[in-house]
Amino acid sequence: MPRPTFQIPFLLCLTQICSSLNVSISLNAPQTAVSVSPSLLSFSIEQDRWTDWVGTTSRNEFFFNALDNYKQLTGEPPQIRIGANSEDHTNFNPNVEFAQLIFPAPSATVPYPEATNITVGDGYYATAKFLPPNTHVIWGLNLGQNNITSAFLNAKSLVKAFASPAIKDAGIKLDAIQIGNEADLYMNNGARPRTYNVTQYVKEWIAFATNVTAAVNLTPSSPTKLWGAGFAGSSHSTTGFSPQAIFEHGILASTPGSLVSTISQHRYSGSFCSGSAGLLQDLMTKSTIRGNLSSFTPDIAVVRAKGLDYVLGETNSYSCHGAPGVSNTAGAALWTLDYLLFATQIGISRVFFHEGIGFKYNLIQPATLTRSILDGSPLPSPLAPHIQPQYYAAIIAAEAIGSTGTTRAVELTISHSRVAGYAFYEGGTLVRALLINSQAFFVGDTQRESIHVDLGFLPTGANPRLPRTMDVKRLSIPHAEDTTGLRWGGQTYETSDARVSGELKVDRIDIANGVDIQGTEAVLLHFD
Repeated sequence: MPRPTFQIPFLLCLTQICSSLNVSISLNAPQTAVSVSPSLLSFSIEQDRWTDWVGTTSRNEFFFNALDNYKQLTGEPPQIRIGANSEDHTNFNPNVEFAQLIFPAPSATVPYPEATNITVGDGYYATAKFLPPNTHVIWGLNLGQNNITSAFLNAKSLVKAFASPAIKDAGIKLDAIQIGNEADLYMNNGARPRTYNVTQYVKEWIAFATNVTAAVNLTPSSPTKLWGAGFAGSSHSTTGFSPQAIFEHGILASTPGSLVSTISQHRYSGSFCSGSAGLLQDLMTKSTIRGNLSSFTPDIAVVRAKGLDYVLGETNSYSCHGAPGVSNTAGAALWTLDYLLFATQIGISRVFFHEGIGFKYNLIQPATLTRSILDGSPLPSPLAPHIQPQYYAAIIAAEAIGSTGTTRAVELTISHSRVAGYAFYEGGTLVRALLINSQAFFVGDTQRESIHVDLGFLPTGANPRLPRTMDVKRLSIPHAEDTTGLRWGGQTYETSDARVSGELKVDRIDIANGVDIQGTEAVLLHFD
């Protein structure tokens, strides 16, 4: 017999354009619910301008506050991965205080290009002391230039910084070192011959990792580990570049391979490298999100079978810093939220959203900008540090996860192509649910669709306690393509210091009445 469902009565929707859904939620965590890390949403930061993010002689208060907001909600700050493209252009000089950078000219497609040459000194790594206390850090070393001396010197300086009292006393930890970034692209970007293959990569990685781990005295008992892979794509097989292939070629059987704790892969939903824009509705669409992420299911299964952690160590909407009018918009905030939470359902433990100074897809713009992020044109006046719409996704996810450190989550079964939902459990008991309506509502649209959701509960036990009321908190978005003006529970993070401002607005309603959710909106339900 099917399990009994306690269905809340249907309430007619009163909006102009309306449809309705019945959504069932288990009162107790089902077996399919997965543990969700408090630092599920973390950040990957382009290495060249790291000190612009964190500060040099004093901390960047805006960046610190933006991270601390998250920590206040989950009890744990986002993890920070420092590396990416500029990781493979970074060398060491003890006579440099922080960093010396050489940049190519900006263009309309890439208004804020990465540096092609980065030379750093001890002070560069020491700036990690300005991160929020107890932050966990992953730092990338240069493999692309095939200079083992450079990797050795940078590793020594890096580990020395994290052994300093200022960093140790703050509980800031070097979780892992990553050697090389997107080596599967080396044959395309000139770092290696066109014949470069995964066999050569594994051999090089073992040589570099052996040198680096010996230089800084890493052993299997050391708290600092290694990240493996970090590829831009995957062949999903034992040929080409993939976790399967590096395992097949013996990376884990090597001496430094015993230090690998995590396999990282990178994923973007599309590319803007040559100026081809993506459509906002396409990015937001539920099926697109699931298709993009589910392609990594074979890789995740192989990694987990080895007892290793699996993360998206670098991801965002469109590669090459994002697509204008798409990556920097409110619609992208809903994409971020659904993308992040769906990742947990297929075995991805942490998602590092990539950031760089002036990148279109940033959640946080931590430095003053003087040219447009969309086309590189000079701005009429400098643009102060600010958050972008995707940042609201980080805050909403943090509230949904909560601060217990034991939260489990499950995707809700919703038979609608635009509506996604997740339930969150603490101590095995339902506490919150999140609903996301990814139907894009644009400036030119005359009518805004609304979907009425009636909630039903799947009880367990002889006398289940059914919740009768719930608090409803909404992410208010005027239009999908807006870049400002969002409100989370009536409040804004679009402030000069990244701290929340405004009067909190939460509606207490009877669950029997159901809830309406507009196109381009998310609602968080707190159950009594």
